[in-house]
Amino acid sequence: MRAWTVAEPGTLRPTERDVPEPGPGELLVRVLACGVCRTDLHVLDGDLPVHRPGVVPGHEIVGEVVAAGPGCLRGPGDRVGVAWLRGTCGACRFCRRGAENLCPRSVYTGWDADGGYAEFAIAVDAFAYPLPPGLDVVGTAPLLCAGIIGYRALRRADVPPGGRLGIWGFGGSAHLTAQIALAQGAELHVYTRGEQARELALELGATWAGDSFDEGPSRLDAAICFAPAGELVPAALERLDRGGTLAVAGIHLSDVPPLDYQRHLFQERQVRSVTANTRADGEEFLTLAARLGLRVTTHPYPLDEADRALDDLRADRFAGAAVLVP
Repeated sequence: MRAWTVAEPGTLRPTERDVPEPGPGELLVRVLACGVCRTDLHVLDGDLPVHRPGVVPGHEIVGEVVAAGPGCLRGPGDRVGVAWLRGTCGACRFCRRGAENLCPRSVYTGWDADGGYAEFAIAVDAFAYPLPPGLDVVGTAPLLCAGIIGYRALRRADVPPGGRLGIWGFGGSAHLTAQIALAQGAELHVYTRGEQARELALELGATWAGDSFDEGPSRLDAAICFAPAGELVPAALERLDRGGTLAVAGIHLSDVPPLDYQRHLFQERQVRSVTANTRADGEEFLTLAARLGLRVTTHPYPLDEADRALDDLRADRFAGAAVLVP
């Protein structure tokens, strides 16, 4: 099968591999589409430490089961979504209390195990999401990480009813999160350096869109930072009103500059990180996305052009999400 591997930090290499075989509790999935996530860039660039040498990246997989190992509930012909969280121990104190995203033995698709930049992938049956037949596979792929993580970030931001939400960065995850926030009655303000992204934000219903360091028209009740730039954290905190919360959505963030207590944190402003997601987050989000009919802005690329898709993501050459189609 065709696949791309991270041969070494900074090098994405096309290769041919044998089609893998599923073990107990595992599914062999034919990849129908795989979203291109900024986390894939972090794996490629070495921002995230190597967990599996020569890993196949990609963790926003829409696929069709072609074989199943012993003990699986799903079988050939079933459509599934494969996301970032691949497995947890199920026994630690975090797993037992429903916080499996904090499991210290958690493993991840496209980092600990090969992912979806390939024609076939292995998924864990217990962590795969059932998908209905006949769906738009390209439009569904970004929901499986960009959507789910954005949904968790929105919950962590604790937007009050009718409150003002600021979003820093407006790519694949942010443009989905924004639609949910708007549907829940939030007033949306978007801070991003890309002109195309600002235009998309306004099309989706944002009240205001400007540059990442613009003052903005109003104080914010909550904020989410999707861009992996630590210098945006004090900028976002400074724009929060009293009691506001900033959620930092990325798995990787460059260094945060020193914070000034009076300017950035006093009056009960707070910062929260976002760490992966639980399966419950994914189930809730996918149900909500279907009900709201989210507009997913996608840019399909052939699997053979995965390197170009990542380069375009790095350079902010599109608004929305790139998707690889084998």
